[in-house]
Amino acid sequence: MKRRIERHDVIRSLVREQEIKTQHDLVRALQSKGFECTQTTVSRDINDLGLEKIAGGAYMLKEDLHLKRLAIDLILDVQSVNNFIVIKTSNGMAQGVAAGIDAAQLDDILGTIAGDDTILMITASDEQAMRSAQVLKNLSEKKESKAEEAS
Repeated sequence: MKRRIERHDVIRSLVREQEIKTQHDLVRALQSKGFECTQTTVSRDINDLGLEKIAGGAYMLKEDLHLKRLAIDLILDVQSVNNFIVIKTSNGMAQGVAAGIDAAQLDDILGTIAGDDTILMITASDEQAMRSAQVLKNLSEKKESKAEEAS
């Protein structure tokens, strides 16, 4: 059971940090982290974690997908200062975005405090703040669709 929980934690990190498009990609990535597993095991893990495929074919955690939708529509700016992250949102939306951040259980986040249009996130270190701010910036970027690129 412990090994499964560890593997799930690694899978969460992998799909947040890399573009994992197939079960075979996930098996190889897990093997590079020291986990011996089969495609059957990974298939069960994908189901257990509720991973979903997004446009482009990469796996994403369901809670990250929800956060991405919130971020694209509602996050206006993300800045890290020391071990803090300040997020500006549309008016009245900070508490909803903070709830989405909390639900995503991002590794480095110790906690969030939300006002009307500003969220303060706290991490244990400056490095963690920069890494988490980048994750949020990446989530809030709106990817151009191929139809929009062609025009």
